[in-house]
Amino acid sequence: MRRLLSLVVVVAVLAPAMSAGATELDELLEQNRGVAYTAEQVISCSTPDGVRDAVVRIARSGDDITVASPVGDDMEVRTGDGGWTLSRRGGVISAMAVESNDTEPEPLYRVEDLGETSALGRSATAYQLVRGDVIRAELVFDDTTGAMIATTTFTEDGSTYCQRRFISFDPSDPGTDLDPASGSREIRLSQPVETGFPEEIAGFERLDVYEDEPGFRFAYYSDGFFSFAVFETPSVVRLEEGGIYEFGGFDYRRAFSPGQATYAWEARSGGMAVVGDLPPDLHDEVLTALPTPQTPNIFRRLWRSLFG
Repeated sequence: MRRLLSLVVVVAVLAPAMSAGATELDELLEQNRGVAYTAEQVISCSTPDGVRDAVVRIARSGDDITVASPVGDDMEVRTGDGGWTLSRRGGVISAMAVESNDTEPEPLYRVEDLGETSALGRSATAYQLVRGDVIRAELVFDDTTGAMIATTTFTEDGSTYCQRRFISFDPSDPGTDLDPASGSREIRLSQPVETGFPEEIAGFERLDVYEDEPGFRFAYYSDGFFSFAVFETPSVVRLEEGGIYEFGGFDYRRAFSPGQATYAWEARSGGMAVVGDLPPDLHDEVLTALPTPQTPNIFRRLWRSLFG
């Protein structure tokens, strides 16, 4: 299951550019989509398990984005709005195209203009995203290009969860040298997909459901800014890092990496996992809406011991 857990890194890094929300937020994110540039970005997150940080290199040209990520040795992720590919050592491991259905998330965020600021010696404008009475994010956009050059997300009590900021920014270079290999295998939407995934979880709407190999299912949720993916697999989802998180009388395996959190647990049908960029105070609401950890019956345990 390492492929599963690595694959979703780009969702966390770039989720704001892949979702839609209130009209004002839509306009801000739309201007960011049209920018070509290369940049280095620092990601630093204060998690319940300690600080997680990294530096990534981003290249954007039109709808194509390439992220040289520290997920693993020679790892590279390429994405356009609504899809991504993962490659290692020059070979593409997997790819996916996420297509939202006809409905979009209800506008949950109020956008407040914080006024002029500066970043990297450039004129910029800052905005605040408010959901209900909670300030959830602060976004900084470059005035000249419209690129989103800094993002800070907050927990419910107002403390900082993750900061993402450019430490270099070159709008004259789309960074085509980061283009990965071709020939990927695409995970395609299966019609219809029978699934027990809820249509809505804690204000996050299910945008689509995908099925890869038999029994491997994926659902993508967004509230207009944050997003997460839910996986249902025929085999156990293993996390080599992280620790045990106790919630609701059950044990989940949990790991934090820069910009994302992953939960994994065993279910009667196989394995479950949740990967997303949500602040920690929203995690329990998501877990509550999903099947709880269960021990498989003796026949399934025997099958796994023999065939994995």
